[in-house]
Amino acid sequence: MEDKKKPLYLYEALELRSEYDARIKTLKDCLPESKQNRNRFSFSQDDGKYRASSDFDLASARKDLRKIELKRRKLNGSIQRANFNHCIDFNGEAVNLSEALETRKALNEQIGEFHNQVVSSSCQKVIYKEGRDIVEENEISYADAVKNLEQARLAFRELNRKLRSASFETSVDFQDE
Repeated sequence: MEDKKKPLYLYEALELRSEYDARIKTLKDCLPESKQNRNRFSFSQDDGKYRASSDFDLASARKDLRKIELKRRKLNGSIQRANFNHCIDFNGEAVNLSEALETRKALNEQIGEFHNQVVSSSCQKVIYKEGRDIVEENEISYADAVKNLEQARLAFRELNRKLRSASFETSVDFQDE
């Protein structure tokens, strides 16, 4: 009977990439050339400076770092291929996951802009001049600003749910050694 490995789904690949990132950061932070260790490592014992622990193998750490960085690049390439190959339906249009992620990013920025519109349209500027108040009208009404913000938030929620669902359906062509 042949040994079939179960497929790696997109959400699992994203979690694995995060794990690789954490491992890379840990290894890099242990190297003497890392910014935080630059002044700590000294292989002399004067001035109370630090030196590498006897059980820390610098060559092995660098080898492991290169190996994990290579795995991360391969995994990232597999994730990108899966993002381009899998499509979802959004607003009646089939878009691949890569485009959907860009759309989500743009919607998130748009939500920030609409938020600012809602805040600025919630009050009017009043100038007291020559014994009377002059009220400057807002560029966009409060009701319209709230409506735009709500529509963007709902679109973001819908897209996010579809992306999350797709991450459980889409398999990634990558085997962790």
